[in-house]
Amino acid sequence: MTNSNVRILVVDDEPPIRKLLRVGLGSQGYAISEAPNARAAIELMEAEKPDLVLLDLGLPGMSGHELLRKWRDDGLDIPVVILSSRTDEAGIVQALELGADDYVTKPFGMNELVARIRVALRHKFQQQGEKPIFQTGDLSVDLVKRIVKVEGKEVKLSPKEYDILRMLVQHAGKVLTHHFLLKQVWGDSTDVQYLRVYVRQLRQKIEKSPDQPRYITTETGVGYRLREVE
Repeated sequence: MTNSNVRILVVDDEPPIRKLLRVGLGSQGYAISEAPNARAAIELMEAEKPDLVLLDLGLPGMSGHELLRKWRDDGLDIPVVILSSRTDEAGIVQALELGADDYVTKPFGMNELVARIRVALRHKFQQQGEKPIFQTGDLSVDLVKRIVKVEGKEVKLSPKEYDILRMLVQHAGKVLTHHFLLKQVWGDSTDVQYLRVYVRQLRQKIEKSPDQPRYITTETGVGYRLREVE
């Protein structure tokens, strides 16, 4: 699908932000619809059925969190990228837990936003099932045989280290919250510090410079993301 066939619904109460997105994303070939509040967003969602939503959390009336919860409760699985001017990490985490696909913090760069949009759309439009072998840079993960290689050499991971990496691979490019990873790997909300220890061990095994990770990046106060690199 080309950008010209993709419609993005921008939900933000600030006219300058909407104009910035209309011009910036329009220059990339995206078709843009705009809503200044949740009520208008709900109407446009029904009328135009966009492919992706850029959603501000600080909307007047019904908040971005409430709107997102409504859409997810209604079974709407459209990709949603959060636009947030908040330094409040809890608000971002809450949105991700409610089903947002990603987030950018205002002020944001257009290149960064377009990259987030492409990742979210790729997950939506991907028709194939999970590929048995994931490859990015020097890292290769065979999800069938559970074999991890770096620069062609097999790396031995503990079961928990592999489970964390597998979850990140399955959602490559997307940020996964601490709570999500803990629940998926351990089955409950174990102490976040426990997760940090395993991620640090995992980085020691797959990163050339664990203190400056190329693959597993930290989203401060939120979670982790597996970057797809050339």
